[in-house]
Amino acid sequence: MSLFAEAFAWLADPANWEGPGGIAARLAFHVVFSLAVVVGAVVVALPLGMLVGHTGRGREAAVLVSGGLRALPTLGLLTLVALWLGVVVQAPYLALLVLAVPSVLAGAYVGIGGVDRRVVDAARGVGMTETQIVLRVETPLGMPTMIGGVRAAVLQVVATATLAAYIGAGGLGHYIFLGQKTRDYPMMLGASILIIALALVFDGVFAIVQRLVVPAGVHAVRETGLRERRRGPRAAVG
Repeated sequence: MSLFAEAFAWLADPANWEGPGGIAARLAFHVVFSLAVVVGAVVVALPLGMLVGHTGRGREAAVLVSGGLRALPTLGLLTLVALWLGVVVQAPYLALLVLAVPSVLAGAYVGIGGVDRRVVDAARGVGMTETQIVLRVETPLGMPTMIGGVRAAVLQVVATATLAAYIGAGGLGHYIFLGQKTRDYPMMLGASILIIALALVFDGVFAIVQRLVVPAGVHAVRETGLRERRRGPRAAVG
């Protein structure tokens, strides 16, 4: 039997899904833990990124912070935080939070800052306050890019949350580290397949959300521009 067949056999075995240490429980923990990390990153980074994008101040600092946090080795950071806080759930949560913040921060300030300044100036011209401009103009127009930042953070966290098991915090990574110790390669491959499938599901969901949050007016402008580009060559030939 090939390794992939053994991995799928391990996944298909109902006995492996039962109990508090089964695949179902660890999968649920992995999902909830990953989403909790992303929610924390959104709470921390989204308002800051929106402020930077709206005012244009601190953009260079935000870029440097985002790049610096992304350059940190997650496993090393996880080990350092675990030594500081102890082997508890807070340690991998804090380490993965640091990993998720840059994507959310970048998506926020790029999304808000990328809104056409003529639209913002028009909103100011009709008497909107700065808060109203952010909430009613810049946020709806920048929402697809902001969701894209959250989407990138989700993928990073779901994939990297396997390292939480390195310090005994649980999740699907438990099977990878356990399989490495016991040389149970079908278990390792099966867990890896499950993590990849989970990441693809999240990516698909956020891709749909990213499309749905595009304002109707933007859709109309894009469709009009597309029709005009299609008619241009025909008119020239005529």
